[in-house]
Amino acid sequence: MASVVNDQSLAARNGPKRKVLTLDTMNPCVLRVEYAVRGPIVQRALELEQELRQGVKKPFTEVIRANIGDAHAMGQRPITFFRQVLALCVHPNLLSSPDFPEDTKRRAERILQACGGQSLGAYSISSGIQLIREDVAQYIQRRDGGIPADPNNIFLSTGASDAIVTVLKLLVAGEGHKRTGVLIPIPQYPLYSAALAELDAVQVDYYLDEERAWALDPVELRRALCQARDRCCPRALCVINPGNPTGQVQTRECIEAVIRFAFEEGLFLMADEVYQDNVYAEGSQFHSFKKVLMEMGPPYATQQELASFHSASKGYMGECGFRGGYVEVVNMDTEVQRQMGKLMSVRLCPPVPGQALLDMVVSPPMPSDPSFKQFQTEKQEVLAQLAAKAKLTEQVFNKAPGIRCNPVQGAMYSFPRVELPQRAVQCAQDDDSTPYGEAAVAAGKTEEFPCQVHP
Repeated sequence: MASVVNDQSLAARNGPKRKVLTLDTMNPCVLRVEYAVRGPIVQRALELEQELRQGVKKPFTEVIRANIGDAHAMGQRPITFFRQVLALCVHPNLLSSPDFPEDTKRRAERILQACGGQSLGAYSISSGIQLIREDVAQYIQRRDGGIPADPNNIFLSTGASDAIVTVLKLLVAGEGHKRTGVLIPIPQYPLYSAALAELDAVQVDYYLDEERAWALDPVELRRALCQARDRCCPRALCVINPGNPTGQVQTRECIEAVIRFAFEEGLFLMADEVYQDNVYAEGSQFHSFKKVLMEMGPPYATQQELASFHSASKGYMGECGFRGGYVEVVNMDTEVQRQMGKLMSVRLCPPVPGQALLDMVVSPPMPSDPSFKQFQTEKQEVLAQLAAKAKLTEQVFNKAPGIRCNPVQGAMYSFPRVELPQRAVQCAQDDDSTPYGEAAVAAGKTEEFPCQVHP
């Protein structure tokens, strides 16, 4: 008893116990992670919204979120067919209701029968429900003009983001000059820089050509690769098509050049294709990397490693909150593919409601189904509105003094160039109290900001 008292007295004399986890002792890779999509500007927007709710007078009455592709948050209405089937899956008692079309009931029953205990609340296998993976394979085959897709090469995921990070985890290895380098486009979607920082990999920037509507130039790829080899071991090349946040759509010729470059330089290809439904500009067309790769024939089709990603969060669906996505791998080493499955099993499985939602995206109503007409009408309305907003965004920006914007060929964003007046730059330099001054100072007279096309 005396020993316990003495120990307590010693602790009291030494003061409060030091925390085990501090900024000095935590994982330094996490400290390097930045995600501008939800960074300081977004935090300031939240503060402004709170002040408006409290009655603080401002020269504006609302804050419009244009920092992230969150379609439903910006007022886009959900596709009726998707929500009807989900409602039936979540609450099967509704299957007897006369308020739902018969094809939605058949679809819900089909999905539920593939679930453990016929419930969305059950875990699925780690790679995703087999039935849905088969439906994804059929979708890819239809999209690519009959080129086969193997369900065993398809992994369902918690949105495309989770699958992208999983593939990056497989690629990252080495230390010092042998650390894995990953080529990413600049401007980029900040998921890539954040994930590479977290994994302690090397970010290798290649710059898109703004003067050519953000085109991808193979000459620039080679420059970035050659310079990077002095500091790391480049092993992967990421391409975002249609572009986020730049809105360009790659031509088939460009995709072929990228594939040849990756093959010649021994790079694993990662194709982020989550905006494949969002193509607006006349003359632009989406070409999947898988399709182009297969049509190029051997040795590319038989040897070039590729992972391509898609999601239910964008397109005309905008179902971000359900976190449904997939990755298809091509020419991946069989043993590595098994390791990928193991890695995904650590998280048990992707959200099963998100898997169900994805199934409807890849296998929508057929022309003979009662829901087909309404589905087609709603889908075309959303895509038409997005196309109109893309054009409007370009026009409005280019009418504003000091702003220049390329045509928005696809995706959901524009990336205008903003000419900052010298007085604004000087003001930012003089103001050490704001978190925004550094960007303006670093940019000099110009800065570029991604802007959502979805308001």
